[in-house]
Amino acid sequence: MEQQHIVGVHGIKQGRTSRRELIKDWNKALNRGITALHGQDVVRSDPRLIPTLEIPHWSSLLARGADRLGPSDFFPDDSTALTADEEAFIVEAMDDLLTPQERALAEELDPTTLGLPKLPPSVTRRAMVYDRRTPDGVVGKLITRLREVRFYLKHPNLASEVQEHVVKAFSDDTATVVIGHSLGSVIAYDLIRQEQIAAPGTAGTAVHTFVTCGTPLGIPAVRRAMNIPEPELLAMPAHIKWLNVYDPDDVVTGAAGLALGARNVTDVEVDNGNIDPHAAQAYLRTIPVARAATRSLP
Repeated sequence: MEQQHIVGVHGIKQGRTSRRELIKDWNKALNRGITALHGQDVVRSDPRLIPTLEIPHWSSLLARGADRLGPSDFFPDDSTALTADEEAFIVEAMDDLLTPQERALAEELDPTTLGLPKLPPSVTRRAMVYDRRTPDGVVGKLITRLREVRFYLKHPNLASEVQEHVVKAFSDDTATVVIGHSLGSVIAYDLIRQEQIAAPGTAGTAVHTFVTCGTPLGIPAVRRAMNIPEPELLAMPAHIKWLNVYDPDDVVTGAAGLALGARNVTDVEVDNGNIDPHAAQAYLRTIPVARAATRSLP
């Protein structure tokens, strides 16, 4: 019986924490799910059910105090107006998520009557329509996350630094489950797609399971920004099983799984509650993630 090893690839806004704190938080959430799945007595009697965990803290590459993907004096904060390129990307992504009827309605709305501050009219109109579908202001979180994903995808030098840092956590002789949360799922997918891990002769050839949680990969505009042209589908190497866990109330996922945009992926819907459906710890404590984390154990 083999104890599993997990490499976690975290999402954005971890610049004010540490690798040690991340591992502690992820372990706590994972162990909660594993205990719920197998039972406390079984877990106590067989410590192999608890996987080892490594989380490369890629936010450590950033300037001190930065809580975004770039230094605070370079990446715009929430009060800074979107650039023209950011506006175009967010409009494209939101159009992917809206129905034709909703897009038509967005063109008719007056953006001065309502909307998020500091946003151009093209984004505000779409946000107003999307907010009717998903109230409570979660559309602001979607816009923020789209902005962050675009920053990673459009700054290849920084992306390469992040990837080089993350890939050091892998080895080719340790059976590994990769868990990517939010932007971390994009980073991990990039590493697999570029054969930096899980390719013969490279680090990470022992990767056997890829788990995406709260991923924006389901949004077509994100895939296009990754230079994955339509109708090409996302895919994993044959020896890697892909589990995508999503909460339909998690706005970052587009409220849907990946089945329409990926091959050989298993979508599993979960309920993370209404406090923060996108939270990493909420996903990590779910039963589907616990099964993946202990998949080789009876």
